[in-house]
Amino acid sequence: MLLKTVSSSSSSALSLVNFHGVKKDVSPLLPSISSNLRVSSGKSGNLTFSFRASKSSTTDALSGVVFEPFKEVKKELDLVPTSSHLSLARQKYSDECEAAINEQINVEYNVSYVYHAMYAYFDRDNIALKGLAKFFKESSLEEREHAEKLMEYQNKRGGRVKLQSIVMPLSEFEHVDKGDALYGMELALSLEKLVNEKLLNLHSVASKNNDVHLADFIESEFLTEQVEAIKLISEYVAQLRRVGKGHGTWHFNQMLLEG
Repeated sequence: MLLKTVSSSSSSALSLVNFHGVKKDVSPLLPSISSNLRVSSGKSGNLTFSFRASKSSTTDALSGVVFEPFKEVKKELDLVPTSSHLSLARQKYSDECEAAINEQINVEYNVSYVYHAMYAYFDRDNIALKGLAKFFKESSLEEREHAEKLMEYQNKRGGRVKLQSIVMPLSEFEHVDKGDALYGMELALSLEKLVNEKLLNLHSVASKNNDVHLADFIESEFLTEQVEAIKLISEYVAQLRRVGKGHGTWHFNQMLLEG
């Protein structure tokens, strides 16, 4: 099968010629390039083609979807504050989300404070449960890191960190029936569930304000870890209930100290 062009003064046509000498005009199949098709013959007799899209066809194809940044950015320029006291990075960040983040920072610091008090209690010479002291010290540090992560996020979104008062925690954790180890671990479990509830409330605030980034941040950075912590401390509570207040608590303490 051969390919050739038939030219006239007004236009050119593209035809296919088969071995039987029958021609077929294929110009209508290439309406956007037929007037810009060049056919040349090389030394080997093979045909080479070059195509160039016409200006009119390109414009027609892109009409309605052309991105015009200098027109669209005009409305965004109104969102760039000129005052040095206002955040330049803030965008689509509601006051309600900002306040909820500050509330969660306070929750994390309060829980960290309680865990630090529990660390001090179990580290006392007349208590001497070093494994539990180690566990609650690490828990306190983890909650503080969560608070700092939320503070960093607040600054990233252009909000203002506002630290609130921290409630003074208990200093004694002895319980007549449960003992100090079981009582302390049950308190830790209730605190982890409280933190999880507060995180879910923060997530609902983000969803209500259509803040997809904040919702994703809470899901990816906090919720999975919180569920795992609740499961772990639930197991510790079950084990302490089984072993009792005496020698079993000492063995449980050694497990925490070594592991």
